[in-house]
Amino acid sequence: MILPYTRRMVADDGSFAKYGPINSERLSELLGNPPTWHGVADFQSSEHIRRIDASVDLDRLSKEAVSCFEAHHDRGDGFHTVNVTRRPGSTTFDNKDLSGRYWLRPHAGSPEEARDELVDESLYSEIVPTFAGTYIEEVVDLLRSFAPIGRVRLLGKDSFNCNSWHRDPEPRLHIPIIANPGSLFIVNNHATHLPADGSVYFTDTRAYHTALNGGETSRISMVAAVAL
Repeated sequence: MILPYTRRMVADDGSFAKYGPINSERLSELLGNPPTWHGVADFQSSEHIRRIDASVDLDRLSKEAVSCFEAHHDRGDGFHTVNVTRRPGSTTFDNKDLSGRYWLRPHAGSPEEARDELVDESLYSEIVPTFAGTYIEEVVDLLRSFAPIGRVRLLGKDSFNCNSWHRDPEPRLHIPIIANPGSLFIVNNHATHLPADGSVYFTDTRAYHTALNGGETSRISMVAAVAL
């Protein structure tokens, strides 16, 4: 049996890399020891992505979410957004309701740049009337029972689609509603599938992150911003 090569090497910046460079002999050994892929559709936690001790009725939630997107088929191209909470009394949604402040590095070597307006998440205390009395409202109440949440949105992502590589001002709670093994969530250097099994996940999106759908079917999630 060939053991993985785990000799720790010192990088140029003084940090430690888990895997060092290899020579031709070691390359030959690696070619004879193919990696496993059987667990790639499982959830793998990290310091920035954790499963919360809470769960939802996925069947009820998925039926309402799918119906919602069928009624709002024009909400975006490739990436679809439907607001579930709102600022009290507001009847229209602008860019900060749908997106809000984030930071990214647009070019190699460029400094970080801010995009869109800062959002006061604490203002989003009212359920959008469309969802009053629904199971989606029950899920919002569940999330509010253990976290100070602000904007809650249903997010849809078409197949072969990816978000920008960015960071947000606040963490998010994620509930995967419809997922496929190719839908991944990446925070810093950690990537994992978030299974649609009724689980609720804490994702610290104050770190750089993205969500992608590399599968052939659409992905739907409920995402709640944590008001800091």
